[in-house]
Amino acid sequence: MEKCRKVADWMAGYVRQWGIAGGWAIDLFIGNQTREHSDIEIAISREDQHRMRNYLMDWKFDKAVNGKLANWGNETLELPIHELHGKHLNSEDALEVLLNEFEKGKWVFRREPQITYPASSTFLISNLGIPILHPIIVLLYKSKNTREKDHADFIAVKDILNVQDKKWLCQALDIHIPGHPWISELRGGME
Repeated sequence: MEKCRKVADWMAGYVRQWGIAGGWAIDLFIGNQTREHSDIEIAISREDQHRMRNYLMDWKFDKAVNGKLANWGNETLELPIHELHGKHLNSEDALEVLLNEFEKGKWVFRREPQITYPASSTFLISNLGIPILHPIIVLLYKSKNTREKDHADFIAVKDILNVQDKKWLCQALDIHIPGHPWISELRGGME
C-alpha cells in the first residue's frame, strides 16, 4: 500500500476530485493488498486534465494514442484519448492518469454513454484516507477482455459490495457485455 500512500502525498494539495483506480482501488476498498500490481493509476475528470498537469509540474505526461505513447502538448484531450502516462522529472516514479467523462452531475461510461453513475458517489475515501474510484466502476472497466488479474479483483471484492452496488453493476454489465460471467455471480450473491 506504500505506492498508494506515495500517490496520496503527491496529490495532497490537489483540490479537484480524484481517486486511485485499477486494482489498487479494489485493494484499498478491501483494506489490504490482495495481489501484486505492476503500475498505479489515478482517475480524474476529463475537464480537470490541465489543472492536474499544472499541479504536477514536476512530471512529464504522454498521451496514449492507438496503443502508443505520444507527446502531450498543450492541447485539450478529447475522446477517444483517455489515458496519460506520467514520469517524474527527478525520479523513477511513474503514474497513469485515466480521464473520465462527467456530464450533468453524472459520471458517464465512455464505452456505453447510457451507463451513468452519480458524480457525487464516483469517488470514495478508503479506510486509509486515500481517495479511490468506486470499485463497481473499476470492475465495469475491467469487464472487457477480462484478464486473470481482473477476475481476481472481482472475486476479492464481490462479496463485500452492497446489494445496491451489485444491482448497478449487473445492469451495467447487461448493457455493456450481455452474458458476462460476473452477472450470474453477482446475482447469486444477492439471493
